[in-house]
Amino acid sequence: MVTRSRGTRSKSRHILRKKPRERGVSSITRALQQFDEGDAVNIVIDSSVHKGMPHHRFHGYTGKIEGKQGDAYLVGIDVGKKHKTLIVRSEHLRRVR
Repeated sequence: MVTRSRGTRSKSRHILRKKPRERGVSSITRALQQFDEGDAVNIVIDSSVHKGMPHHRFHGYTGKIEGKQGDAYLVGIDVGKKHKTLIVRSEHLRRVR
């Protein structure tokens, strides 16, 4: 038998699914968002944009912008007792209200 592949998108069928009215290419304003250091953001993965997508285990987390790296942002989150820094593009981030 062949061993089962465990890619970065395995077990993500429901997390990365879009609702029927939200399907297709997302709006350009989501990609042009600007954030400053210290802003609180929610990580909401947009499955139609593959670049700069964080791992699906971080979908729904809230973190703070720590800096910028190219077109992406460095987002610091706390997972249990650990502090992790993710590299995420702005399409997958939403400002906390």
